[in-house]
This record gives sequence, C-alpha cells and structure tokens, in this order.
Amino acid sequence: MTRELMAAWLEQLGAPRPVTQGALTLPLRHTATWVAEKFSLNGRLTQLFIRLFFREVAAYLRTDDSPARLAAREEVAMRIARHRPRVVIAHSLGTVIAYEALHAHPELRVELFLSLGSPLALPRAVFDRLLPRPVGDPPARLGARPDGVARWVNIADPGDPVAIPPHLARSFTGIALDLTDSVHATFGFHHAKNYLSCAATAATLGPYLGL
Repeated sequence: MTRELMAAWLEQLGAPRPVTQGALTLPLRHTATWVAEKFSLNGRLTQLFIRLFFREVAAYLRTDDSPARLAAREEVAMRIARHRPRVVIAHSLGTVIAYEALHAHPELRVELFLSLGSPLALPRAVFDRLLPRPVGDPPARLGARPDGVARWVNIADPGDPVAIPPHLARSFTGIALDLTDSVHATFGFHHAKNYLSCAATAATLGPYLGL
C-alpha cells in the first residue's frame, strides 16, 4: 500500500510516467531523486522523509476500521474534549486525523480548525479514503468542514510537496480561508515549526490570542 500511495502522490506532483510507475517497482532512491531535483532538496534527507511519511500514512489509512486508526482518532477527540481549546492546530498527517476525529465527534465545539501542510485533498492516496467519505460523483466529490468547527483555515507552502494539491477549498466545503505562504528554507519545506512561525499563521491566530 505504501508504494501505491507514493505513486498517487507522484502523479499529483506531475512526475513523468516512468517515475510514477517506478514508485511501484524501483528502489525508493529513484523516487527521492526526482522529488529532490524538482524541489531543490537534499536527496538523502528527501529519501528518509518519504520513507517515514508514507509508512505513517499507509499505517493510518490501511483500512477504515483498523485499531490504529480508531485509537489515533479517539485520542485526539479525547484531548479536545478534556481541554476544550478554542483553536485546534493540525499539521501534515495530523490534519487527516483531526479532520476525522472532529467529524466522528460533532459534539466537540472548536472556534478555529487550522490545518497546516495538509495532504487532505490528495486524490486516491488520502482524499478518497477519508471518513466520512467525500460525497458526490467524481470529479465533483467534496469533503466538508466538521459540524462542530466554526471556522476552518488552511495554510500551505506552494513549495511543500506534501500539501498536494495546496488549495483545499477546491475539494472541501466550508473553508473560510485557503492561504499560501512560503515557510521553508533548504529542507524545511514541511516542518511544523516553520508553518507555525510564518506570517499567515500569525495573522490567523492573532484574533484568538488577543493580538
């Protein structure tokens, strides 16, 4: 499953057919080399990142009712219920888990859901595996803001190959703002700390922090 997810991801990145097919059969370095060259990244670090990221995505999305998926979702819901935050900030695969947790528990009320570097809209690999499933007929299928979320803002770095496609509002209803901001230097294209310190995040969180 990991290699199938990688192939779907490479297709969205615009990789040539031999590279996309190679994700299913060739060593990981074949894929990592193409991604590193496209985004001017360090090849070794890119290979390590891809291996870890897609292993985690595959483990979470393998089946709808896997114990790991349920446990992760319920852990997030439990912490939101316990601490009752005004704002929920999620990054990367965490946006998928938070999205599903908030949908599974509509009684949880959140003023702002801030998704950073999210792969939620990645066709086949993530989007079509979400719970609840997006509704409608392809290519017009849509996900939706969880009922308990008052406002959803998404931020993606246009150079982040994980946040593909970057504009979630094309695939989900109820997104108030769909922002892009450059957050990276060298290999930091997807680091949570860079997303948290970017101008778009500061402007989004300011009203909730009394700034």
